[in-house]
Amino acid sequence: MKKFLIAGCAIAAMFAPAVATATTAANGSSANPVPIEYWAVRDAVSNVSVSPDGKYMSLLKIESKDGDPVIEVYETDDLSKKPVRLNAKPMEILSIDGWVSDDVFFGSAMQIVRNKMKGPEQDIREYKSFAYSMKDKKFTEISGSFSFEGALPKEPTKILIATSRGPAGSVSDDPFEAFRPRSYYKFDVYSGRKTLVMKGGGKQPQAGFDIDGYPRLSQGIDAAADEIITYYRNQGEDSWRELFREKDKDFEKNQFTFIGDKPGAPKGIGYALARNGEDTVALWEYDFNNSKFLTKVYGRPDVDITGVSRSSMFWAGNDKIVAARYQGAKLERHWLDQEEKALYDKIRPSIKNAFSMSVSSRSRDGNTMIVTNSGPKDSGTSYLLKDGKLMKLGSRNPLLKDSDYSEVEYIKYPARDGLMIPAYVTKPKGPGPHPLIVLPHGGPYVPEVIVYDEWSQMLANNGYMVIQPQYRGSLGHGYNHYIKTWHEHGLGMNDDKDDGAKYLISKGLVDPDRVAMFGWSYGGYAALVAASRENNIYQCTIPGAFVADPLMSYNGRKNTTFKYFDELSAQRGGKHGINPMDEVEKVNVPMLLIHPEHDRRVIYKHFTKYKKALEKAGKNNMKYLTLKKADHFLYTHRYDHNMKYYTAILDYLKNDCGPGGL
Repeated sequence: MKKFLIAGCAIAAMFAPAVATATTAANGSSANPVPIEYWAVRDAVSNVSVSPDGKYMSLLKIESKDGDPVIEVYETDDLSKKPVRLNAKPMEILSIDGWVSDDVFFGSAMQIVRNKMKGPEQDIREYKSFAYSMKDKKFTEISGSFSFEGALPKEPTKILIATSRGPAGSVSDDPFEAFRPRSYYKFDVYSGRKTLVMKGGGKQPQAGFDIDGYPRLSQGIDAAADEIITYYRNQGEDSWRELFREKDKDFEKNQFTFIGDKPGAPKGIGYALARNGEDTVALWEYDFNNSKFLTKVYGRPDVDITGVSRSSMFWAGNDKIVAARYQGAKLERHWLDQEEKALYDKIRPSIKNAFSMSVSSRSRDGNTMIVTNSGPKDSGTSYLLKDGKLMKLGSRNPLLKDSDYSEVEYIKYPARDGLMIPAYVTKPKGPGPHPLIVLPHGGPYVPEVIVYDEWSQMLANNGYMVIQPQYRGSLGHGYNHYIKTWHEHGLGMNDDKDDGAKYLISKGLVDPDRVAMFGWSYGGYAALVAASRENNIYQCTIPGAFVADPLMSYNGRKNTTFKYFDELSAQRGGKHGINPMDEVEKVNVPMLLIHPEHDRRVIYKHFTKYKKALEKAGKNNMKYLTLKKADHFLYTHRYDHNMKYYTAILDYLKNDCGPGGL
């Protein structure tokens, strides 16, 4: 056991603290917040998984502030042995997606290859996927842009991959993305050969697959009838059959997702996630032969069931659904399998600050597994559990101590129209009332569950309370909560954010004269709108990677072929609601405006166009920051990017946010 502990410490030791850690004042507040450098470092240890036979363990490791990720592969029987170390120079390792056979793992890498972008969703980086064989000690490159769809336990030399046949890049706020054609292949990780499984197009542009790599469910559009058609086929069938039709306007209202077959049941009996006429999505047993709902397996009246957890014994061919997942104080599980629950219950007491814990990787014999945990007191820690012995491998941020983290509370508050808004509140140490940062998520429809959030923890460590409201339009809280976003961009949606701040003020937790908003992407758009509101409650706002001209975004992506989906696209693009370009004259608080130079999702023109309008309007109390060679997505941000804008944000809040700073 001593040997394992020593080896674990060796893996975990990434950085040596450069300066003294924070002290705590008598009132419990942070007298000296931890250095900004501590927050700016990239993930030290991540992407940990074990091979199906349990012999190997792989991980991504960053050993210095400016270092690139390297892959390390250990033999689990003796972690003290020198690991195999791999990099992708001149590319940078982006991820290890996992092991696909006993000696091969799959991953991706990226590299900056150009200095200019032609338009939205055009990246300055190129990406490659790879497979690495421990036996052959070599990489196999996959030419082209492919996504990893899953391993195939019954075909351990192959994986399922896919590529888009539409515009390059996934556009998460584009409702047409779910209907863009994709082609699916089985890729042999040893020979490098691809075998076509399904060429998406026509009535079946995309598909959902089962554990054996069979396409089972697809959805297509009948433009003439304005209908969405759902198709299905049982395993082994070659032809699709129509499951049901629905008007396109009912697509999101109804929602239907194939989950899998019911073990031991007749062919065609399985599970689906659907609303089935209710406000929230539930897990249903479904008769796919007769297009009929059978019994509700699990559902809740307050939140959607957003997914399922499957057995950790994947490599033993077990695809059993063990839990239904939903959003709450964390990503909650309703257990459906007592054996898997017992495993978690046995492990949890041994995990320090256990919060959101999972068995993320497990050998086929069940004796070797990776356990991960993250939460308000844990940036993300990985453990190896082998033959009943648990050892800590490392954390995403090993510089932080327990005392550096702040508590996070899950609350619900009433909006002015009575809609209940869930929110996460990160609390700084010491008595209030505190200054407050309203931190809206992006999307705006992206569901958000706060487990560990670097921005809110950094702000709280510096004395700011943070509220992250799940305002109307946020997915995961039922159809009624979602649909209330229509035509409310910058209106009711921003009211929800303001009402969250007012709620905390009414509770005596927040100083009403010390309130600001910081947001990224759609959150940046909300921060622009907040700066021009009448009777403003904010002393300043910090918009980041923001949409300044929603109409420009919509025009760059509109598709009028399908009436309802174009309306949805217009809504998501912000054609309806407040356009910040029309509100420049109304801006009444100072702003720090931040934008990545090579933002593919919200192009840099939004920044330059809005800056020019502010200057023309004589709004001279603004500050601007461009992040060179950074993209919209945080995985492209290096240590120097983080240092630059983290420093700017904290300095701005302290010195320039309203009279006397925040």
